[in-house]
Amino acid sequence: MLSLRTPVQQMGPLAACAVALMLSRPLAAQDATLDVVRQASGTTQLLVAVHPVNDRIVWASGAGGTVLRTTDGGDHWRAMVVPGAEGLQFRDVHALDSLSAWILSIGNADTSRIYHTTDGGAHWTLQFTNREPAAFYDCFAFWDAKRAIAMSDGVRGRTPVRLTSNGGAEWTLIPEADRPVADSGEGSLAASGTCVAVAGTRHAWIGTVGNALGGRVLRSTDGGKHWQASTTPIGGGVKGSSVASLAFRDTLNGFAGGAKSPRVARTRDGGVTWTAVGEPAMAADVYGLAWRGALIAVGPTGASVSTDEGEHWQPVDGGNWWSVAFASETTAFMVGPKGQLARVRVPRTR
Repeated sequence: MLSLRTPVQQMGPLAACAVALMLSRPLAAQDATLDVVRQASGTTQLLVAVHPVNDRIVWASGAGGTVLRTTDGGDHWRAMVVPGAEGLQFRDVHALDSLSAWILSIGNADTSRIYHTTDGGAHWTLQFTNREPAAFYDCFAFWDAKRAIAMSDGVRGRTPVRLTSNGGAEWTLIPEADRPVADSGEGSLAASGTCVAVAGTRHAWIGTVGNALGGRVLRSTDGGKHWQASTTPIGGGVKGSSVASLAFRDTLNGFAGGAKSPRVARTRDGGVTWTAVGEPAMAADVYGLAWRGALIAVGPTGASVSTDEGEHWQPVDGGNWWSVAFASETTAFMVGPKGQLARVRVPRTR
């Protein structure tokens, strides 16, 4: 089956006393540098998702029931394990502020769950537990504090989509007839918490992997109630191509990233059509994308940055990174295996 269902192997330990490491790389066509400052996370678990609220408040999540939080820009991180969730992998996280956040765990049947905290992680409320044995929830995304979407790999030829309008108190499955059609084996890659994206108040997109048509993007313009599908050039459109990550600036302009060349594509019409752009300056697949002025791509062989909407790329860091997210125009955060975590300083591009 798809690699997204493969259990994460045990990661080796970090040095007991990590010292922040500063790396600088030149940006293309700019007299500036992009700085990557590695930070001590306080865990050796695989970190998969990161969500900055601003430059100081950032949440992250990963394997072993792990959740991280900082309120000082990453100078100090608090690592916690959700009680009763020690065996779960939290592959997505969304936060409102330093106190309120949601986390999503992946897996078949009841290992797919959504938890919520309103006190900075001191206590967690289990909001959703999957009861469908064949379902495997991958990602979620929030339009605002009340409205959000979560999705599963395909089940019996359809992609289960759940919506909430009350902050997760209820996650309602849309009617089967309205669920996106899923080709045989089609699902999503739960590698960065970015296989689902939203913009505006009603637009949503889902990236898929493993279907017969190659990596597709499913799109909705009515808050996730109805869906249409578009093919992308990622991976040449061949069977097994994947769209692992989506990053949208608004309801029209966005990027998709994934496996096999070409690895990044751009849309300017809300995901109806997609065009390949330049290849990121790293060897392996794109697991995560983030776009706010600059465009950053990350994967198991490093991170790359583009300042011209993906046409040209510069290497940033040679580490193993799974996800990246912007906190502001000039600050982003990256996470990866063995508790790797870094703050990225991005020069203004406009």
